[in-house]
Amino acid sequence: MKIENMSLINDLGKIIFFLFLLLSAFLITAKSERKLPNYLFAAFLLISVIDLSGFFLPPPDNKIIKGFKLASVLLQMPLYFLYVNAACYYNFTLRTKHLFHAVPFLCFLVWFSISGISQQNDQAFDIVSTIQYYFYMVAVFLVLKTFRKLYQENYSSNHHLTYKWLMQTTILFLIGNTFVLIRELLKDNETAFLYLYTLNSVFVLFVISWFVLNALYRPNLLAGINKNLIPVQQIQEPRKEEPEQLKNLLKFMETEKPYLDDKLTLQKLAEQIGMAEKQLSVLINQHTGKHFFDFINEFRINKAKALLKDQPQLTVLEVLYEVGFNSRSSFYTAFKKETGVTPTDYRKSAV
Repeated sequence: MKIENMSLINDLGKIIFFLFLLLSAFLITAKSERKLPNYLFAAFLLISVIDLSGFFLPPPDNKIIKGFKLASVLLQMPLYFLYVNAACYYNFTLRTKHLFHAVPFLCFLVWFSISGISQQNDQAFDIVSTIQYYFYMVAVFLVLKTFRKLYQENYSSNHHLTYKWLMQTTILFLIGNTFVLIRELLKDNETAFLYLYTLNSVFVLFVISWFVLNALYRPNLLAGINKNLIPVQQIQEPRKEEPEQLKNLLKFMETEKPYLDDKLTLQKLAEQIGMAEKQLSVLINQHTGKHFFDFINEFRINKAKALLKDQPQLTVLEVLYEVGFNSRSSFYTAFKKETGVTPTDYRKSAV
């Protein structure tokens, strides 16, 4: 049984290894308006490949190469953190200060190259790499939290798909690391260790296959938003003139229908009605109880409901583009959130 498990792990390792290489090549060569997120994730995968090569390649004899292979683990989470930032913000750029993320890797590389990998410094490495992993996980979740707040306050397009994609990927990585921790705790139990190793290998294979499919079917997923935006702080007491401003805003929305623009942003709408962006955001937040994203989608959904009911010759796809959505999934999500039913079911009930 042990031999069969080791053979399976070896085969899975080879598949994962070559899938990572294939996806890295795809990300580097794919035609995209935004190359940096692709390059950073490709770098993350290539660094992961170094670690994954241990599935089926014998450990190197040279202590510098062996030290590089082990220390490279400390580059994985910094690269993923930078990837998430680049995926969220279209004007995120790499700067000299980002080289500090590589300091732990360089320190351990020098240490391993000089003293080799002993049990003592290997234990120290395990502690540092575990702390680093969870530090970056917290940092990634904070980036995503801020990103979600910013796109909801400033954008009406489907940036929530980017948020969902990155959140799912991060959670899957967290689950995978949990398998690794449990596996290490049970390493004295050889049978349990091998089963968990196999399970972890299958899980990694599932995650990378899921990632490949999403990357292929959603090439424009990472549109990004402006990283220089600042979350709007709620004002405790609204000014007296704001109800009148809200009345004017709602009248403008009904008559001019700016929500039909699938690229409508808070900045665009503020310019159209002659109001400061921050003032408009606070006005919407306080007096409607909605973020800009939900505020605009409410008008789009109301328009979609009318079209679904009154113009049966239009397909659901035609309706979603007509009212300002640019994605079937984002339309269905917003429509069900607002009405509790799908567009198709709504049309049937309205007949």
